[in-house]
Amino acid sequence: MSIFNSIEILVVDDEANIRKLFEREMASPGRTIHTVGSAAEAMEHLRRHYCDVIILDIRLPDSNGLELMSQLLETMPNVAIILITGHADVDSAVGAMKNGAYDYITKPFSLERMEQVIEKAYQKVRLQRENDLLRHSTGHKPSPKFIGHSKAVQHVRFLIEKAAPTDIPVLFTGESGTGKNVAAAALHAQSRRADQPLIVKNCGAFDKELLRSELFGYCKGAFTGAGQSQDGLLSLAHKATLFFDEVGELTLELQAALLRLLETQHFRRVGDREERCVDVRFIFATNKDLAEEVRAGRFHDAFYHRINVFRVELPPLRERREDIPALVEYFLASLPKDGRTYKISPGAMQRLMDNPWPGNVRELKNIIERGMILAENDLINVLALPFFPQEGREERKDGFLTLEELERSHISMVMHALGGNKSQAARILGIGRKTLYRKLEEYGLG
Repeated sequence: MSIFNSIEILVVDDEANIRKLFEREMASPGRTIHTVGSAAEAMEHLRRHYCDVIILDIRLPDSNGLELMSQLLETMPNVAIILITGHADVDSAVGAMKNGAYDYITKPFSLERMEQVIEKAYQKVRLQRENDLLRHSTGHKPSPKFIGHSKAVQHVRFLIEKAAPTDIPVLFTGESGTGKNVAAAALHAQSRRADQPLIVKNCGAFDKELLRSELFGYCKGAFTGAGQSQDGLLSLAHKATLFFDEVGELTLELQAALLRLLETQHFRRVGDREERCVDVRFIFATNKDLAEEVRAGRFHDAFYHRINVFRVELPPLRERREDIPALVEYFLASLPKDGRTYKISPGAMQRLMDNPWPGNVRELKNIIERGMILAENDLINVLALPFFPQEGREERKDGFLTLEELERSHISMVMHALGGNKSQAARILGIGRKTLYRKLEEYGLG
């Protein structure tokens, strides 16, 4: 599947008939055609619009097309240029291909031939961008499934569903391990950009000295070692979704630069005098109290208010214990298991339900993974769980759950196993449906 579902094409030709031909015959739902008649108009257009393929006439009224091509390739490394030339200029066009032009077409040309060249040029651009994105990728692809049936999780899903169709920035907050990456993936999967990549960047893992150039890109000669222009992550993320995890780790300087980008959709590469336009959906996440960071002078006030327009607080696992059985089932099914089928004992499940989970869902996943290694006959029992007294943990002296907690846990497990079928659950539990409905309401199980 293509990560760029709409080709942006700029035609630079001083002949009005040719421009009209492209506009009339080559525009389509998956292809946007822009036309200009001069080099100056081309540069002005590219300051305001993104472009994948440029179709460039060698002879322009205000510039040599080959000189313009060199300028464009220096400032826009991830673009394919197709030259339009007369027979007299074929030798020049062939020479230009050695200097970076993708191909050339002689006048008069057939639309079929032009279609073929454009498609091949775009495939080259797409492949290059995909490769560049892989350089930035961690290889980790969070699941877009936010597991659970608790009221807290249902509320998170509701907020995600409301925010997904928009392009408004979303801020996910919550303790470490609560599933902010998963929530971001769920938001992206429901958005109009779902067929584009979700690019995840951990701000805490950035080299702060190189972060600006990695994000914004740089021009040739911008600093020592910049031998050629390089697109940054923002250019690569055009039409996609960019997720900044641990946004509280960004420097104040970068926060200010991103604030301007959020407000204008324009940015400058390092060493560049010209602005560039980009279309990106932003998602942010943090486990810090950003309001407190603002008061302490460690976070930009205006940037905070800009990204805090639509905030989604993810609840800690201890506040949605009824989701633990569903999460356990999901991890047992999704973690690598060499073809084996693992189960968990009722006693082990009780211990999981009673644990305070300071590490939240991430800790639960790690414990299940460990339990699968230590399982006896593919059964994870209490002995396979690594629970030891922890500082600050409130231990039950007898080690048992209350009847109320046991009942809530058991009802939750039955409901999950039956896919929420209340009639079946009532029969298995040996209670009437009205009683079940009352208990579901009482325990917040929906």
